[in-house]
Amino acid sequence: MHKYRLVVLNEATFEERFSFKLNRLNVFVFGTLFAVALIALTIMLIAFTPLREYIPGYSSTSLKKKAVVLTYKTDSLERALRINQEYIRSLRQVLTGDIKTTDFNKDSILDAVRQELDSVQLLPSAQDSALREIVAQEDRYNPLIEEEPVTLVLFPPVKGPISQGYDSENQHFAVDVVTAMNSPVKATADGTVIFAGWTPDTGHVIILEHPNDLISVYKHNASINKEQGDLVKSGEVIAAAGDSGELSTGPHLHFELWSGGYPINPENFIDFE
Repeated sequence: MHKYRLVVLNEATFEERFSFKLNRLNVFVFGTLFAVALIALTIMLIAFTPLREYIPGYSSTSLKKKAVVLTYKTDSLERALRINQEYIRSLRQVLTGDIKTTDFNKDSILDAVRQELDSVQLLPSAQDSALREIVAQEDRYNPLIEEEPVTLVLFPPVKGPISQGYDSENQHFAVDVVTAMNSPVKATADGTVIFAGWTPDTGHVIILEHPNDLISVYKHNASINKEQGDLVKSGEVIAAAGDSGELSTGPHLHFELWSGGYPINPENFIDFE
């Protein structure tokens, strides 16, 4: 059996770079491994790289995407075409009078509906009534449920004759009640003080906000007993009547009522005499 050696030399110096022995087994093994590696590399290039598009028989990825998009568009167009054809066919039948009519007994349909309604039990059962009673008792003191609106009872802030009544045409949205100097001015209803201060025209002024979006205004007071933010009760003294302000002509109370942002006549709700 002949043995061979493959030697790689430096041509200038004849220095041996490397060498290895060759025989039939080594050549066979080397050739086999080289062929397997070459086949594996080729398969990977074909399977996982865009190079496969250049091989006959393989389609392009962009072409596949376009084909899918066109397929969806074609399906949508076919569906729209069928709908239009059905619509045109219906119109043609209407225009040509080629419509089949169906005779039915209207009274029989009404009788069937009445029987169906009669069969429905609309009255509450005993169990339902008992449950409703239990729920009503439980919700009676539930703080999360809104309370029913309470009707306000307005009391006169002062007693006395009216020197000038409510006159919307002359923009006098109040009643002027004549009273003695330093007479107690009382809150017409429960509320919160939203203004307590001085203005040159109306002197000492106090304004209360009440439930149901009601506001009461008290002007020309000699002094004020409350501050902004105070809570007051109905009939509680909030000021002393006087003659303050440039527009005052004597001891009296200028009293206004506003509901929902609009003035109302206090004499419609309060008896000042």
